[in-house]
Amino acid sequence: MNDKTKIFLGSIALLVVFLISTSVYIVNQAEQAIVLQFGRPVRLVQEPGLKFKMPFIQNVVFYDTRLLNLDPPAQEVVLNDKKRLDVDSFTRYKIVDPIKFYATVRTEYQAQSKLAEIVNSSIRKILGRSTLQELLSEKRTKIMDDISAAVKVDATQIGVSVADVRIRRADLPLEVLQAINARMKTEREREAKEFRAQGSQEAQKIKASADKEKTIILANAEKQAQIIRGQGDEKAIEIWNNAAGKDIAFFNFYRSLEAYKNALANGNSSMVLSPESDFFQFFRKAMK
Repeated sequence: MNDKTKIFLGSIALLVVFLISTSVYIVNQAEQAIVLQFGRPVRLVQEPGLKFKMPFIQNVVFYDTRLLNLDPPAQEVVLNDKKRLDVDSFTRYKIVDPIKFYATVRTEYQAQSKLAEIVNSSIRKILGRSTLQELLSEKRTKIMDDISAAVKVDATQIGVSVADVRIRRADLPLEVLQAINARMKTEREREAKEFRAQGSQEAQKIKASADKEKTIILANAEKQAQIIRGQGDEKAIEIWNNAAGKDIAFFNFYRSLEAYKNALANGNSSMVLSPESDFFQFFRKAMK
């Protein structure tokens, strides 16, 4: 075999390998495929495994068969009672009609964009007929079911089956929340001032009542003390009179001692008295 023959056979082998590689494709377990011929779908392949196509004139596009997630950005929705909400939703969907899917949106990226429009439109339409109070009541479940049903119907137009649509969060816009917080803060401050004023008023009443009770208690105590003191003085006078009546000399002696004590209690006092004065009668007797 000469060199030209070897080159020819090698070229033929390479061509065969190339033709085989361009005519073979693999469908994975989680995929489905559409065989296109000159851009038009000619065959749908949903069974996994090794598959064949015509080289050069046919190509294959693959789509996922699993449940896919759609998480669009939050949107502002105006409710029926003119309240505004920032609604954050998520959707789970599946490609069930690849032919229609390819004809309408071609790629999964375009499908998510179209499905996001469908979901947002349904949310705005259904929530636009509802009030905030209804969203916070038992009607919330019915509202969510209506949104999911509307999305499922519209999604069939692009070959998609929607498993579920849920609102993850529905919040008031930031400026509305700030206004509500400011109003709540003002209301709480007003209530706090009222409570403090009521507490101060009650404290004044309690203090006034306590002062009144104190005054009454002190007055009664002083009155009782005066009565007891008077009774004591009266008793003392009675005892003294009885004692004095029994011994006049001792009474006079005791009176003189009291007079001496009162006269001499102040060391700076001075008196001019006659030695014959009755004031010193007991001194004179003591000196004799």
